[in-house]
Amino acid sequence: MTDVSLLDDLEWRGLIAHSTDRDALGAALAAGSVRFYVGFDPTAPSLHMGHLVQVLTARRLQDAGHTPYALVGGATGMIGDPRDSGERTLNPAETVAEWVGRVRSQIEPFLSFTGENAATMVNNLDWTQGLSTIDFLRDVGKHFPVNRMLARDTVKRRLEAGGISYTEFSYVLLQSWDFLNLYRQHGVTLQFGGSDQWGNLTGGAELVRRADGGTVHAFATPLLTRSDGTKYGKTEGGALWLDPDMLSPYGFYQFWLNVEDEKVPELLRVFTFLSREEIGALEEQTAEKPFLRAGQRALAEHVTTLVHGAEETARIQAASAALFGGGDLRGLDAGTLDAALGEVGGTTVPSGPLPGVVDLLVASGLVSSKGEARRAIADGGAYLNNDRVSDPDHVPGADDLLAGSWLVLRRGKKKLAGVRVG
Repeated sequence: MTDVSLLDDLEWRGLIAHSTDRDALGAALAAGSVRFYVGFDPTAPSLHMGHLVQVLTARRLQDAGHTPYALVGGATGMIGDPRDSGERTLNPAETVAEWVGRVRSQIEPFLSFTGENAATMVNNLDWTQGLSTIDFLRDVGKHFPVNRMLARDTVKRRLEAGGISYTEFSYVLLQSWDFLNLYRQHGVTLQFGGSDQWGNLTGGAELVRRADGGTVHAFATPLLTRSDGTKYGKTEGGALWLDPDMLSPYGFYQFWLNVEDEKVPELLRVFTFLSREEIGALEEQTAEKPFLRAGQRALAEHVTTLVHGAEETARIQAASAALFGGGDLRGLDAGTLDAALGEVGGTTVPSGPLPGVVDLLVASGLVSSKGEARRAIADGGAYLNNDRVSDPDHVPGADDLLAGSWLVLRRGKKKLAGVRVG
């Protein structure tokens, strides 16, 4: 980086919630290529929005000349980090192994695995599965005072709520062992993760100091929340997954397009690689003309392109325009149409003679009664496949079906619903 240091840029983007000695961390990053690692536990078949913060932060560090070690936890994923809501389900080893592969494939496109600071993908099962219990207790466990482990916020809350298993209680030892092993075997001197991992991050740094006398660094990114303080990363259907089979790219794009105005600057800093000047200009446009949603559109385009690619983003944008009258609905492929209309909602009617447009408007939920449907048609505000409906007795035919099974109904400019036939 030229005008600002990497650490200054990370702080400006709001990516530093906690850190070990800030000056020492800044000096290390400025002195040369630092080997760093960030870990991902495969406790689900896909990464989600929270993980994306870490993946993109790793890319920022690599772009600045530092060397990534992306750790997918085949060992720690067998246990799972303690959480406030109770014990995790222990997944079968073969399930965790499958998820390791899926998570690795999601991380790989974001990092470069060639060049002077090429990324390395590692799995902590490789150095953990052969470790005996006696060696683990002697070489790792002896460095962890139980009183400090009990003082961790998550552990305290679980104890107050009824208890925590020794398995989850010991998770911090396993993650700290990762840092010590990577320090010894690869010269890794920096770890980062989410702020909910801060106890684990500092535990690892402390283990390196106690076991080997080494000096290492750590920082944590903040937890992202909505304006009301609730966690980001959720849609009505669940987590904001990166896997297109778990959340359609159209639904992913719509999430970013619909974020609150006041959160746009923060999310542009965290999730895009736009410059300060570009983000500043988008902030001004969002503040002065929020109805244009310039910040949200840029956010949706950039993040969806990062995760799903430019071609998929272009298809989504074409679908969004077409659904609201700005393009040819018949030009949309079946997959994009299914995803888009599945997100906006609607209803299903059986195959056979189709209901009339009045009944379809009611069934879709766009109007509450047949009388309201007829008034909408009389006022010129009802559309079928983007064509204004003028006859309340009109009955769609098979030729009206898009991709063989869909009708698109619209009331006015913004109220949209799909009707699936079959």
